[in-house]
Amino acid sequence: MPPSSTSTRHPHQGEPHLLHSLTEWRALVEMSLLPLAVPGLMTAPQGDGHPVLLLPGFMANEGTLMALELFLRNRGYDVQTWGFGRNVGFQTRHAKALEQKIRYLHHRSGQRVSLVGWSLGGVFALWGAHQASECVRNVITLGSPVSVDAAGSRSPAFVKSMYRLIAHPLGPDAHTMQPRAKSLRERKWLPVPMSCLYSVSDGVVPAQEATFQGDPSLHENIRVTGSHTGMGFNAMVLAIVADRLAQPQGRWRPFKPRGWWGSAYRLATHAAVPL
Repeated sequence: MPPSSTSTRHPHQGEPHLLHSLTEWRALVEMSLLPLAVPGLMTAPQGDGHPVLLLPGFMANEGTLMALELFLRNRGYDVQTWGFGRNVGFQTRHAKALEQKIRYLHHRSGQRVSLVGWSLGGVFALWGAHQASECVRNVITLGSPVSVDAAGSRSPAFVKSMYRLIAHPLGPDAHTMQPRAKSLRERKWLPVPMSCLYSVSDGVVPAQEATFQGDPSLHENIRVTGSHTGMGFNAMVLAIVADRLAQPQGRWRPFKPRGWWGSAYRLATHAAVPL
């Protein structure tokens, strides 16, 4: 059963299903199907030109955001990428630089900035929204561990091992338990709209960590289908991102897919979303 509120965390417990983790190569299928979805994606709403900052996942760089960047530019947004090279963990230097970049984009454009973060990039997006909320229009996360419990991450062991090897010898908990990261868990006061896209077949970040317990007038969790490593190339994800970004500033409403697309969405996700 789906959660009773779109701002309620998914009830999944424990690690992602082993089968989902072993079949993350599904991302290749999502990438190969994306060209076939282009005609449908071209019906997505046009944007108003406000700046959109894309943030990559762990061990990824701007190149992984190519599909999102091209699509959102086509929809009329001023798309920027974070420009800090490869994301090697939730590092203090990157967190501080991100806040400065958000403030710069806001000052340069005179408009609030939308933040779209994939995986660990979503944690950076959440941090940026806390630090510079007056400059942020909304936050969209794609399979991001935004709700790590006090017991620590339930991502698969191989993900934790990679984080220990590259980012910190104590693993992801070393960063999630830091004071600045602990403050992110006080999410009910996040003052900007936030949409958390998650998949129950995500083989990297479990559904309960990729969803958010917040204010239903501002915060929502949106279920999608697909893998973790394919989210940035997933046609359903791209369509939902465009829908969320196109909302007029100050008039945010929860996600409600309509028409034939809404029927297809509910069929694919079994989500109880009204027309």
